[in-house]
Amino acid sequence: MSRVVPQRQYSDSAKQGIGDSSAMIMSRTPFRISFFGGGTDYPKWYLQNGGAVIGAAINKYCYVSFRNLPPFFEHRHRIVYSRIELPQTIEEIQHPAVRHILLDQGVSDGVEIQHHGDLPARAGLGSSSAFSVGLLNALRAHNGRFSSAEWLAKEAIRIEQDVIQEAVGSQDQIWAAYGGVNFISFHPDGTFNVTPIVMNHERRTEFESHMMLFFTRFSRNAETIAVRKIENLHARKQQLHRMREMAEESRDILQNPDRPIRDIGVLLRDAWRLKKELADSVTTPALDAIHDAALRSGALGAKLLGAGGGGFMLVFAEPWKHAAIRETLKHLIGVSFKIGSPGSRIVIYEPNGV
Repeated sequence: MSRVVPQRQYSDSAKQGIGDSSAMIMSRTPFRISFFGGGTDYPKWYLQNGGAVIGAAINKYCYVSFRNLPPFFEHRHRIVYSRIELPQTIEEIQHPAVRHILLDQGVSDGVEIQHHGDLPARAGLGSSSAFSVGLLNALRAHNGRFSSAEWLAKEAIRIEQDVIQEAVGSQDQIWAAYGGVNFISFHPDGTFNVTPIVMNHERRTEFESHMMLFFTRFSRNAETIAVRKIENLHARKQQLHRMREMAEESRDILQNPDRPIRDIGVLLRDAWRLKKELADSVTTPALDAIHDAALRSGALGAKLLGAGGGGFMLVFAEPWKHAAIRETLKHLIGVSFKIGSPGSRIVIYEPNGV
């Protein structure tokens, strides 16, 4: 429990900020599923070759609340996620994204930031970028500024790649900011385009009804795997060119009602084979066993999401095969979801407190 420290001396600026310290902002930012093209969104690749991915934001979210912390406590800041930090300075904050974003945005007042997620972090659903985008959105709203999806995506990409210098691609930040079901193209000049996938209601429902999501119970360090992938890009050109072609082909399948939706499953199977060739650490014997069991039970295709090494596995199967697959994978945690959720939103805006 925080202790009141009446003896502490505060600056004039801190005293002036006491009156509005109760303002509360909360952002809600979606996680994502990437279907095809992952790997071509690394700057080292697309700045030379271009890239493309296709995927969807889902109705599972990261929530970030932000407020100024009243200057009555022993600590100056309070950061709550899987642990609780009570630092005196921003430089002392251990959470990399929080520390770098607050420093980059010039925050000097005491702050309280809390994070809650519908699904576990480091599981292949773009949770790290969802947090970065959500924090940026909440911080800007707290300062009375609206943030467009384009601004949020570009700022999150800049902070993660240039400021924090993480080995990450550029698609997760865009999904978090824009939401939807989209085809994203990356260009050698560093720009990107977000194009919605046009499907009628029947096609969208059919597509969604084929997907299953399972938590493998294995965690992994995405950055370590990503570093190995990036190191191998120059030797994996054939695979990456094909992965981009798969993103384009899957877009055409989804938007053409005359193409059987099962073709997505066949592509997914091929995509997993190519993804495993990008780095040795993408999969393990235990993960391969889960994948193979899903296919033996009737799945058309399956693959790990994100960098690989663990986290969530997407399974694509005709609906009447789902019961058998669930029985086979009953030792895993199945998650139901919907696709096409909107991008990061401010869901609580109470400048005078809650």
